[in-house]
Amino acid sequence: MIRIGVDFGGTKIEAAALDAGGDIIARLRRPNPGAYQPALSVVADLVAAVEAEAGARAARIGVGMPGSISPRTGLIRNANSVWLNGERFGEDLEIALARPVRLANDANCLALSEAADGAGAGAGVVFAAILGTGCGGGVVVDGRLIEGRNGVAGEWGHTPLPWAAADEHPGPACWCGRRGCLETWISGPALAADHGAGLTAPEIVEAARAGEPGAQAALARYMDRLGRALAGVVDLIDPDVIVLGGGMSNVAELYERLPGAIGPHVFADGFDTPIRQAVHGDSSGVRGAAWLWPLEAP
Repeated sequence: MIRIGVDFGGTKIEAAALDAGGDIIARLRRPNPGAYQPALSVVADLVAAVEAEAGARAARIGVGMPGSISPRTGLIRNANSVWLNGERFGEDLEIALARPVRLANDANCLALSEAADGAGAGAGVVFAAILGTGCGGGVVVDGRLIEGRNGVAGEWGHTPLPWAAADEHPGPACWCGRRGCLETWISGPALAADHGAGLTAPEIVEAARAGEPGAQAALARYMDRLGRALAGVVDLIDPDVIVLGGGMSNVAELYERLPGAIGPHVFADGFDTPIRQAVHGDSSGVRGAAWLWPLEAP
């Protein structure tokens, strides 16, 4: 018996087969074609290929994706791959794959994977944040993914920057139509835009380590803003652990400096919440998608 998970990203689509112990036994990825019908075909082809490699068929398929499903209409909304919005993605995938499909936001899949057997294993409340080309969050309580009445639990990336200074208001324009969303402040591209010299986020981090003043100042602003953003999460749900994923989670300085950036903003007399890097790295999305279903025989 196997589980199949699909990580439906903006630039690539990945499928993986997991055995009963949660280990990946087959894994393939292809570029996302950036158009709806061709993307459905890529998912179907990848699932067939990993099942052939694993030598087994999954009874159900889990898919992590940008955005979420509207409980009112059943349509995709809030996806930064905007061509997904307004589509009956789950239903169309079930037709393409000829079996039941469960969908969840990609940050939710990160949270579920890391809560199951990663950096949040054994914790009662896990908050997981994706800090990559975008920004998002997911919440798992006692092993159960929390999606909420309106299906937007964890939509942290489209909340405003807390305690914004005068020069941070109203903030950069976001693709969602608002201004000042966390995604415009604490994603990788946000760090690059704030630095303003044409460097990528990893290049800015390396320049800061080398002592370049502009890069050091940009990274310090990033730390401060991320600290404020996470302090808001702590005040709201006070998680037992905070797990970071996405490209910015590879910045070692985050784990050294974030406690000091979060603590002063938390409405408590102390702050000792562990902040950990996702154990499963870029596999967490596809693993979390696979965990959306229990293990069942086909």
